[in-house]
Amino acid sequence: MTTEALEAATGKPIWRSTYITDYIDSFGFDHGPRATPAVADGRVITYGPEGRATALDFSNGKEVWNFDTASALESPQGFFGRAPSPLVVGKQVIIASGGTQGEKPAGLTALDIATGKVSWNAVDDEAAYASPVLAGGNLLAWMRNQLWLLDAQGSVLTSRPLRSSMDASVNAATPVPLGGDRWLVSAGYGVGAHLLKVADGKIESIWQKEDTLDCHYNTPIRVGEHLYAFHGRQETGMNLRCIRIEDGSVAWTASDSLPGGTLLAVGDKLLVVTEQGELWIVRATPERFDRLAAIQILRAGHRSHAAYADGILYARDTEHLIALKLR
Repeated sequence: MTTEALEAATGKPIWRSTYITDYIDSFGFDHGPRATPAVADGRVITYGPEGRATALDFSNGKEVWNFDTASALESPQGFFGRAPSPLVVGKQVIIASGGTQGEKPAGLTALDIATGKVSWNAVDDEAAYASPVLAGGNLLAWMRNQLWLLDAQGSVLTSRPLRSSMDASVNAATPVPLGGDRWLVSAGYGVGAHLLKVADGKIESIWQKEDTLDCHYNTPIRVGEHLYAFHGRQETGMNLRCIRIEDGSVAWTASDSLPGGTLLAVGDKLLVVTEQGELWIVRATPERFDRLAAIQILRAGHRSHAAYADGILYARDTEHLIALKLR
């Protein structure tokens, strides 16, 4: 597994760090990695699909410590390996391994950023593909079976059963903050979209709807009082959709059906990178689907999420990383 640091303006390599892994995807999709690195306190924290959390020195890429959740916590591989991104909370980094330590639950593990030592373990649940997030100073983690709310010290405040009745299903879209105490979680396989109130150590339902915004793997984007995301299953085709946060009603659905994609919001525009390798620039308006441009920028057949900074979109397929200046 390789982590690289590049100059943002030129793509010139700064450093590279590599370790050997024998991970093989159970479904033959690809061999990862899945998780986005976290950067804090002079460290770059990565989490590989084989279960290895690694801290690298931000300045030179040298390994500072590693923690193998597969051996230490018996973290299961699941369908597509370990995927949730590390979450930095103070001087700790939270890893959703879905494991156990002896007979004690260790679905979530807090590691000291400086040393990699375990601060606490909590949550009796398998990992999903959604990443844990901060919710008003607490931790909100959508695991395979339940949505969990914990304080920053790892004490469980509450949980809510939330998954498909199908065994071959995943929760992959990360919970989305909607202002105040409102959060949106969404998945396919009959789970649907759930608007929740997360406050005072409780999780309460505001509304729940199926066939409104069923996100197979992409996380919705909020712009104002609307959400934008790909709705539907990858196998049968997804459509870009806009819904109203207040009641979950559908504002519009794009007619173009795709295997899927991911999206970012930049100002009043959506930057959509499809699995077919196209960049769509879409106006973020609830009035109608308004695609301003469609450009082939990558090869097809990947789900890597793009990033945007200082007027430049960074995107990658299985072979190349590109930087595209946008006006």
